Amino acid sequence: MINDITKDAEGGMTKAVESFKRDLQKIRTGRANTSMLDGIKVDYYGTPTPVNQVATVQVVDARLITVKPWEKNMIAVIDKAIRASDLGINPVADSELVRLPIPPLTQERRKELAKSVGKQTEEAKVAVRSARRDAMEMVKEAEKGKEITEDDRKKGEKSIQDLTDKYIGQIEQIAKDKEKEIMEL
Repeated sequence: MINDITKDAEGGMTKAVESFKRDLQKIRTGRANTSMLDGIKVDYYGTPTPVNQVATVQVVDARLITVKPWEKNMIAVIDKAIRASDLGINPVADSELVRLPIPPLTQERRKELAKSVGKQTEEAKVAVRSARRDAMEMVKEAEKGKEITEDDRKKGEKSIQDLTDKYIGQIEQIAKDKEKEIMEL
């Protein structure tokens, strides 16, 4: 009983950490990274479609991404979608592909990005704590329903809290690493 509850809680906490990692990949540092374009969708024959499903996205060097659409008529659409996004990148389009020069980050922009990382860190911690709260309630309900003893409840609560501490620690380490990456010149 307790094992099932802790496994469910751990599953929820793992999902929160994975989601947090994905969100942080979208935050640009000073380097080119294809995952920066993951959240950008283009209008492909009336359907919002991720850029990487209508074009080949490549990192040419540390400061340049190229997007080569499979259909030439998508160049203008991709250019417009990237300009409309909040990436802060000005694409350069020609007849074959869209180039995305990654400008170096200003100190002010680095601070904004670090603040954004902090906000996302708190959201991830809230998700982990929510999984803990749900698991704790399930343990208390099991004790009320006479399915487990008081000692089992205490052991269960302790193991759930230990899991919570472990995942909160992971989130904080990931955030610290990302902030360091953003702030380095």
